[in-house]
Amino acid sequence: MDLRQLRYFVTVAEERHFGRAADRLRMAQPPLSQSIRRLEVDLGVELLHRTTRRVELTDAGRSYLVRARTILADVDDAAHEARRVAAGSVGHLAIGCVGSATYSLLPPLSSHLAAELPGVDFSFRGEMLAPDQMEALRTGAIDVALLRPTVADPSLTVVPLRRDRLVVALPAVHELAGHREVRVTDLRQADLIVHSAGQRSVMYGVVLGLFRDAGIDVHVRHEVGETSTLITLVAGGLGVAIVPEPVTALALDGVAYRPLVSPAATVDLAVAHRSDRTEPHLARTVDIVRRIV
Repeated sequence: MDLRQLRYFVTVAEERHFGRAADRLRMAQPPLSQSIRRLEVDLGVELLHRTTRRVELTDAGRSYLVRARTILADVDDAAHEARRVAAGSVGHLAIGCVGSATYSLLPPLSSHLAAELPGVDFSFRGEMLAPDQMEALRTGAIDVALLRPTVADPSLTVVPLRRDRLVVALPAVHELAGHREVRVTDLRQADLIVHSAGQRSVMYGVVLGLFRDAGIDVHVRHEVGETSTLITLVAGGLGVAIVPEPVTALALDGVAYRPLVSPAATVDLAVAHRSDRTEPHLARTVDIVRRIV
């Protein structure tokens, strides 16, 4: 028994006539009749009652027709699903985002992904520090990461996306909020709020490097793990923060953003995934991310 025999049987059962079925299948009638006979022999039952004018289904034939149609439909569905998988149109992906990307990129990204890959089930994790994202990629907890690049890892493919400028988030009542721009040296006496979570944040190293290069001491008042918490503390007047420019999408009353003037006042953004991941829907997702960013 093979799928061709099932298709032949279904066609004959629908036409109730070998001649019309042969025309529909674009084949000669004798081999069609022989194929149905072989099917009946293999099954050990008579499926069709033949007369000189018509073909009628036996009780066994009516029952077999229902199952044959189901089998053929499942086979067609499987082929369609395989083609969709090969085209990267179906699957599941978890995407992790660094804090600034959570607010500036996640809204348009999620919209584009839903429109261009409607068959892919996406989930998102925001406010992830880069080291946590890299570990989550290695373990499979997430599949794609929007992160600030750290030390190179040969097990991960990291594709640069853009370089973001740094800005200073200030309480709106701070004296520097009246300036058009802020220099690192202007923050000599400022209380800083920084990303840290155990000093594993990329931004923690960037901020401390800016002060070190300027030759001034840094006064860290608060260390936080989430960008939203950091900006909330700035709004509360507890200090100032140096953040990537996309964080300005997180607009809170009581916070003013000013450009930071420094030769090193930038930080990179990249998209990353495990190097051994080659699924088409993952590759299409990375392409969409690169195009949007």
